Amino acid sequence: MSVARPANNGPRVAARNRAALIAAAREVFADVGYDAPLSLVARTAGVGQGSLYRHFPDRLSLALAVFNDGVSELEALAEEPGATLDDVLALITEQIIATTAFIDMVDANTADPRALAMRDRVGDVLAGKLAEAQRAGAARADLDGQDLLLAVSMLAGVLARKPAPARRVAAARVWSLLRRGMHA
Repeated sequence: MSVARPANNGPRVAARNRAALIAAAREVFADVGYDAPLSLVARTAGVGQGSLYRHFPDRLSLALAVFNDGVSELEALAEEPGATLDDVLALITEQIIATTAFIDMVDANTADPRALAMRDRVGDVLAGKLAEAQRAGAARADLDGQDLLLAVSMLAGVLARKPAPARRVAAARVWSLLRRGMHA
């Protein structure tokens, strides 16, 4: 007696599975943290672990795929006419409030070139908007993109230690303090 195997839909569902895994990872990492079991991500996506590992050979690859969406969103915002440094910092803050897991990922893997490239993309967005703010006289001339990355890291460090409901208030307080040192 042979057991019927489910049809292998192969490439037709590969893109859908990848998208489901990224969405599931975003949700699971936000709820459980960066160290969440990858089996939970696969279950949440409705796929097997084999599918997870075909798309993402390791935890960092999966996290970077999720983090890439946020960085792409920052880059798109920065390119919008009239978008300011404050707009970009507000979006970064919202992303950190939603999940601190990806800050843990970048901090834990700073030697990995993929994580460094992702951090550099964020740094480039911040540096570009900072230069605009400096030209407008809205930011101190002696600041650079690395200073803003440090400020974002400081914010993430504070928010990582706060329960989700308290993050928004804490973020407002942190930025209130940091902006005093940033403005011209």
